[in-house]
Amino acid sequence: MQQQTQDSKRKVWFWTSVCVNLGFLGVFKYYDFFISSFADLLDNFGISWDPYTLQLILPVGISFYTFHGLSYIIDVYNRKIEAEQKWIVYAVFVSFFPLLVAGPIERATHLLPQIKRYRIFDTNLALHGLKQILWGLFKKVVIADNCAEIANQVFVNAAAADSLTLAFGAIMFAFQIYGDFSGYSDIAIGAAKLFGIRLLKNFSFPYLSRDIAEFWRRWHISLSTWFRDYIYYPLGGSRMGKWLSIRNTFIIFLLSGFWHGANWTFIFWGLLNALFFLPLLLIGKNRKNVQIIASNKNLPTLKELLQILNTFVLVTIAWIFFRAPSMSEAAIYLERMFTVVKWQKPEVFNWTIVFFIQLLMLVEFIGRKSEFGFDGVLSLLPKPLRYLTYYSLIVLIFIFAGKEQQFIYFQF
Repeated sequence: MQQQTQDSKRKVWFWTSVCVNLGFLGVFKYYDFFISSFADLLDNFGISWDPYTLQLILPVGISFYTFHGLSYIIDVYNRKIEAEQKWIVYAVFVSFFPLLVAGPIERATHLLPQIKRYRIFDTNLALHGLKQILWGLFKKVVIADNCAEIANQVFVNAAAADSLTLAFGAIMFAFQIYGDFSGYSDIAIGAAKLFGIRLLKNFSFPYLSRDIAEFWRRWHISLSTWFRDYIYYPLGGSRMGKWLSIRNTFIIFLLSGFWHGANWTFIFWGLLNALFFLPLLLIGKNRKNVQIIASNKNLPTLKELLQILNTFVLVTIAWIFFRAPSMSEAAIYLERMFTVVKWQKPEVFNWTIVFFIQLLMLVEFIGRKSEFGFDGVLSLLPKPLRYLTYYSLIVLIFIFAGKEQQFIYFQF
């Protein structure tokens, strides 16, 4: 593609490369979904058809390394980078082990130059990476795994649960997926630092967001910015008028849902987030909260706290569709959560995990101006207290680690 001087020939190689990459993703991840959905559609018209499904095992990390490869193809086509001549360098870029199974989704323009340059072991960077690994491990095994036990129990028995139990279960899943995914990202980014490589930041304290637009600037940043740069902007972004801006917004949210999995629950989750985003877009307030909360003061205002709470409620409602096995089960969950009211403490309520969630949010708020929350807190402590904090966190991990749970994003 780089060697071609005619745009027509460049486009042939470009679309060939895109189709090959998406073809693998389509066959392994989406073929059974589409063929089964088509069979269900025919069944609604009285036409019975038993389709042949592939039932292939999903290759580990396929969604992530497919997008790595696509970013490389697009950047070469747009002449942002030159085509890599060394196969081993490209192979390391696509399959760099810390980010292979759950991201962050790297860009060729960001990671390839780091792989190619000569690196000397950086002690300070490595130590910073170890701190981030420790914090990510705490979020995974203490926060996410404990929340998972409660969330799994509630979602399995949703048809018989009351509203407060279901609300608590939804909140547990909200913190499970955050602790799980952001914990993995911290571990991956920290591990890369041991090799002198800085990966893209993937989370920036999303549960401190004051509106849904800010949330999506802070959650799974590498995916959100990937869709923004490679789909939203090429479609015209917000430069082509309000209606096309709305169309483009719905496209990227639906694609985000579809990227996560071949299930109507993920697609509806994307649609729901687009609907939450729409009012901000219509009134031009989607870029209102760009700076981190209370960036120039010690505490947020009451209004900001209410905005955070409102955003968290919307996000948590959407997470129900993300977690539920089917649309019907998600509908039952929501219906009972808002109708079967019993004013008593849920049987699954656990003060220990509630305490750790509060500790997590406190650390994230104190360290909100840092790369990750734990780092911000450490910077405020004298050296003896920093070492005490390290050992305390390690002890907490050993004592309060939940039952082992697979990383949620391994399935994508």
